[in-house]
Amino acid sequence: MSKGVQIAIGGVLVAALLGWYGMSQVAETSFAYYQTLGEFQAAGASGAVRVHGYVADGSIQRDVENRQVSFVVQSAPPHAGGEAGPTMPVIYTSLETPDLFKDGAEVVVEGRLRGTGGSPTFHATNVLAKCPSKFEGQEPPGTSSL
Repeated sequence: MSKGVQIAIGGVLVAALLGWYGMSQVAETSFAYYQTLGEFQAAGASGAVRVHGYVADGSIQRDVENRQVSFVVQSAPPHAGGEAGPTMPVIYTSLETPDLFKDGAEVVVEGRLRGTGGSPTFHATNVLAKCPSKFEGQEPPGTSSL
């Protein structure tokens, strides 16, 4: 067998294996990075999940003694006005929060829902805060906006 035929057979074999691997990964997992808070509450998900929402104004409480941060996540941004939509209490077992974590911040929390009955709580193992999509620069002193 010539060298060119051997290389072609090897290339086809590698392509077939990569295709098989890619298809098996697509079948096993979804491409959704996170669920919205409404989707999560409607699905009644179990296991580790990622949930997207916004930190409710005035809900952040840091418990230094127990080394945890508790806050409430809501589905609508608080700065948009209107109803907050569904909410969910979250406990994050670390005091090290992202720099952008504050009231009204857009967050994705990773963890599990624990507790049953009237007030299940989401226990987060990771909190990701999103950067604002619009940045506004400061105006130089002595200038006014039109």
